[in-house]
Amino acid sequence: MDDIDRSSIFYTLFKQDGWSFYLAATQTGLCFTGSLNGSVDELKRWMKKRSIKEFKYESEKTSVYSRKFKEYFEGRRREFTFPVDIQGTPFQLLVWEQLKKIPYGKTMTYGEIAQAIEKPRAARAVGTAVGQNPLLITIPCHRVLRKDGAHSNYRGSVLMKELLLNLEFAYSQK
Repeated sequence: MDDIDRSSIFYTLFKQDGWSFYLAATQTGLCFTGSLNGSVDELKRWMKKRSIKEFKYESEKTSVYSRKFKEYFEGRRREFTFPVDIQGTPFQLLVWEQLKKIPYGKTMTYGEIAQAIEKPRAARAVGTAVGQNPLLITIPCHRVLRKDGAHSNYRGSVLMKELLLNLEFAYSQK
């Protein structure tokens, strides 16, 4: 069971230059980033799995996150330093921390992540943990590729992953 304050989930719809996704936060920090052009139902499904019943639209309380995402999509931000409220198993948290170390505009494979966390035979488990990441973009799971370089499954869609990688590559070349 996680420790999210179930009475204080706030959300907003982030929109900019063709990008649209939901952001949700607690009083502690950002707790969810939705898929490209995803519906509010995606957020509701995530909340239901965590037995969170109440949430409210609150653009003012989520504006700090929207501003940082705007900077990211304009190429003015390469990492996120705002507070997050993320719960997971110890293994998931270990993997997610490693994802934050992948440099902007670069990629790693699931196997390389497994090596980096000193669990070299856990590439599949790493893939599962990556797929459970509730903070797309903020915890940059889009930077993880299969060993053959293919863009594999991505909660936000393979298209979203490709667009994020292309965006970061373009801005990293400037």
